[in-house]
Amino acid sequence: MPAWLRSFAGSGIVHVAFAFLAMGGWAVFANRAHAMPRPVLAGLVQGTMSAILTLCLKTTIDALSHRFSGVSSFWAPPAIACILSTALLVAVHTISGTPEILRTILVPVIVSATYSALYSYSIYRRGKP
Repeated sequence: MPAWLRSFAGSGIVHVAFAFLAMGGWAVFANRAHAMPRPVLAGLVQGTMSAILTLCLKTTIDALSHRFSGVSSFWAPPAIACILSTALLVAVHTISGTPEILRTILVPVIVSATYSALYSYSIYRRGKP
């Protein structure tokens, strides 16, 4: 992979922008059956939350992985991070009046849980929990 592409793909700004666009777009799609502007508002809320959670997820797992030992250092950090982010998403979407909360957060939660598990596994394999 060329250095410029590796640098671009590893950029935090790119990750945050991608999270905003992809998960915000998903939220608009998930709420498409409802009258405007509800789908757009759900998309803006989910996009913003996904961008914020993308910034925080890695840091949270890094911090939590040092608080556990053995096998629990592999499963506990992503489990805690996913529970907290899911609770936050439900609360924010409830407050903002998102009509299809479960459909809206399903894909972002699956994506963040997968990322969290893989990232936590990489830390566990390196033996740095």
